[in-house]
Amino acid sequence: MNIHSEHSRTRSARLSACFRPDRSDPVMSLFLTAGFPTLEDSLDLILGFEQNGADIIELGMPFSDPLADGPTIQFASQTAIRNGVTISWILDLVREVRKHSSIPIVLMGYLNPLLRYGADRMIRDAADAGVDGFILPDLPVGEMPSIRESIREHGMDLIQLVAPNTSAERMREIDRQSSGFVYCVSVTGVTGAREGEEVSKSVDRFIDRVIENVALNPKMIGFGIKNHENAMQVSKRVDGFIVGSALVEQIRATAMADGHANHAENGQPVADSVETKSSGDWKEELFRFVRHLKFGD
Repeated sequence: MNIHSEHSRTRSARLSACFRPDRSDPVMSLFLTAGFPTLEDSLDLILGFEQNGADIIELGMPFSDPLADGPTIQFASQTAIRNGVTISWILDLVREVRKHSSIPIVLMGYLNPLLRYGADRMIRDAADAGVDGFILPDLPVGEMPSIRESIREHGMDLIQLVAPNTSAERMREIDRQSSGFVYCVSVTGVTGAREGEEVSKSVDRFIDRVIENVALNPKMIGFGIKNHENAMQVSKRVDGFIVGSALVEQIRATAMADGHANHAENGQPVADSVETKSSGDWKEELFRFVRHLKFGD
């Protein structure tokens, strides 16, 4: 664990509280696509994740052309879009969460949906709904300063990404421009759960570079974590870990009835005829997976 004391850079009080200096366990951030597997399930999943160990929720804004996402997240995005998810619906979901919970919520997604909604309007409405920050992977470092400034003026954090192929100079610049935490992408490429050997070979060298160059913000590591052992291995020298594809795949595996969540022969996801199993059964199985990620039991 390497919790930093310079949390004045964290504008969201809810996010800042996750990285308190006296914390001894790693922070766990969980990603789920809003509206997946159904609109009705999203609120239950967020609250259930918190009850079973999640410290931060990254709420994915589905987009029809997610270039950096692997087939699992693509499938979830296409399903959510077919379910009728919109930015307005996502913000209403955040408002519902805020009636029950103060867990930090970060919206993650591509610039296109934000720009279509209207950047200034989106940022204002997100702050009003109770959003704590944004992760916008395709927002170029140093560009679109009006978006960056608006997020900060509304008391939210702009969380940016570093990867193994990010230069030391660029890491330092991303650290300066970020707040909340820096998202450390442990494996270069599209998102997806990776095998433990692949993760372990590259992650130590990457973390050395991150520790050397990211000094202003807490550091969260993700992309490839799929079980408790992975999570503990990669987060022992940083502030916490992020689980995305493995969790979404677990939702798909536990929620979808057999034969209703398949991939086409070319590997692209299809989202037709989605049905789900009995709510209580699959959610409890999913929450056991979440508890395992955090606690290992």
